[in-house]
Amino acid sequence: MSHRNARLTVHGRALIIRRHQDGWKPPHIAAAMGVSRQCVYKWIGRYAAEGEAGLADRSSRPHMMPTKTSAATEAKVAAARAQRRAGPAVLASVTGVPVRTISRILARHDMPYLRDCDPMTGEVIRASKTTAVRYERTRPGELVHMDVKKLGRIPDGGGWRAHGREAGSQRRDRSTRLGYDYVHSMVDDHSRLAYSEVLSDEKGPTCAGFLVRAIEYFAAHGIGRIERLMTDNAWAYRWSLREVCAAHGIGQKFIKPHCPWQNGKVERYNRTLAGEWAYRQVFTSNTERQAALAPWLEHYNTERNHSALGGKPPISRLSPT
Repeated sequence: MSHRNARLTVHGRALIIRRHQDGWKPPHIAAAMGVSRQCVYKWIGRYAAEGEAGLADRSSRPHMMPTKTSAATEAKVAAARAQRRAGPAVLASVTGVPVRTISRILARHDMPYLRDCDPMTGEVIRASKTTAVRYERTRPGELVHMDVKKLGRIPDGGGWRAHGREAGSQRRDRSTRLGYDYVHSMVDDHSRLAYSEVLSDEKGPTCAGFLVRAIEYFAAHGIGRIERLMTDNAWAYRWSLREVCAAHGIGQKFIKPHCPWQNGKVERYNRTLAGEWAYRQVFTSNTERQAALAPWLEHYNTERNHSALGGKPPISRLSPT
């Protein structure tokens, strides 16, 4: 199809040929059609060589592309994406291919965004919305975000993710209630340094104890003082953290009710936590999954590329300790 600013369509080119066959001279045809003489001679020549087929549109793609990414490299990127289920920033460090090139390769292969896929199987499960409103505090500790992620416990021997939904349902002892794990997390707004613990509940004393240990963890990694703490409006956060926050000079900040995106950095971290730790592989017991949290957290803070930090890990924004 001709582009919208083209002087000639296939019908205009046919008109050039008819006028030439009627005895019009090419300069006269060019003047009448509002095109150059070279254009007229080109279509007359193509018609003479190829007939009616020569008047059809042709691709503007070059005949040779010396800098085109090789098929082997594209296959390498596709395999890395399937294996790691990671974005272009992470795949670039693994494959050595530039981030922009990886984005184009994924688009050419019609690979969906990670946010639309199941974190374990990679299958497309849903569409999602994104927001264009972004902010970032100017220094570490100026603002931290805190939240809880609830995960169903894994029965010994593995659940439905290990054995399939039908088999997992048959293997499960219905007389024993598995319950939930509560993953408490805190994320620094500036550096994205994160700390998480798997605890038995989300009650006030539990949240307060976690906050004390999180403050110690942040201090050990170069964030000596936390100025403000942002949470949702849960009772445990609103009332049980008062003493800890007062003792450390931390101001509490609460999001607007029913607006979890205002605490978006820890909410996004929760999704990363689920996709790259909790559901990344099949665990055969709850203890095995809990044991895998600390190594993953160390990887997240010290090695994992973070797109909001220019492809660097959170530790890169903190002073050496």
